[in-house]
Amino acid sequence: MKLETTYKRIVIKIGSALLVDGQTGLRNRWMQRLCEDISALHTAGTDVLIVSSGAIATGRKILNLSADSLRLEESQAAAAAGQIVLAHHWNTALATHDITTGQILLTLEDTETRRRFLNARATINALLKLKAVPVINENDTVATNEIRYGDNDRLAARVATMVGADLLILLSDVDGLYTAPPARNPDAKHLPIVDAITPEIEAMAGLAASNLSRGGIRTKLDAAKIATPAGTTMIITDGRIDHPLEALRDTNTRYTLFKPAKNTVSAWKSWIAGQLEPSGKIKIDAGAETALRNGKSLLPAGIRKVSGSFLRGDTIAICVDGSNREIGRGLSAYDEAELQRIIGRRSSEIETILGYAPRAAAIHRDDLVLN
Repeated sequence: MKLETTYKRIVIKIGSALLVDGQTGLRNRWMQRLCEDISALHTAGTDVLIVSSGAIATGRKILNLSADSLRLEESQAAAAAGQIVLAHHWNTALATHDITTGQILLTLEDTETRRRFLNARATINALLKLKAVPVINENDTVATNEIRYGDNDRLAARVATMVGADLLILLSDVDGLYTAPPARNPDAKHLPIVDAITPEIEAMAGLAASNLSRGGIRTKLDAAKIATPAGTTMIITDGRIDHPLEALRDTNTRYTLFKPAKNTVSAWKSWIAGQLEPSGKIKIDAGAETALRNGKSLLPAGIRKVSGSFLRGDTIAICVDGSNREIGRGLSAYDEAELQRIIGRRSSEIETILGYAPRAAAIHRDDLVLN
């Protein structure tokens, strides 16, 4: 695979276990080899973005914190100490190749609040236009459990869709997806290509392989579910070797390639679909599901149950009544309290119930994305 001739904009995510050795700290030699690969892409005219884990793992070493679980404030302190060192090393390693870097720290709210999303995208695009390489990480110094991604796989996927990248590479300590966790099942088979994320594919997910990692195959599949509907190809490959990007040229290198969806969604709908934490959930009847599949908006008459706490414009998950099967997501045209009062009601009844002229749909088809 010749990356620079196939893809014009590539997001590369690097896991903590690759960047940081638990005993010695940052793996500078490995980083330098990776930067040689990035330089080759950059010189060929490819836009490259780096999503770099490793701040907390680096900070643990600096602050002499245990590798065991940390309290929130200790994790944030480790991130504060580690991030400045990590950014310095990325800047130094890429400057060797005359590449300028720009650091961007994001939280879940930054990519799921529309205004912040657009501001972050504008900054990243400006850096790329100026031929700089953005180095992105979650802002662990301020993010709490309620407003964090918790892993950089999904953050990288969100960034890829944000900037319209055509390839997302997850460099990890595994060489792709297997039919079962290979560490526990010696008969597990490697899957070189995944055409679509099906329930069978999701059932193959295992746990994180390293105590420095917060992800695992599960979060990588979540990343694929964010990236591929927007038209982004995704690759999981083993990054532990020197020159892991150059190795993708070798036909003997193992990786799993997730194909982009054939019918990609618009940037607006991609943003809706990529919301990780919907504010609420609604359950609809079979007739409403059929209508949605036929391109219709969701009317209150087809809703059977509403849960969660949300306001007009918030993202809510749509499930079929009688199961927890999520069939899509959309932006609610009503507050949760309003929707509770009109579920199952015909449009002609709503004005009498609410006391004002209603919006016709609970979720308009333009603000709706189906799985």
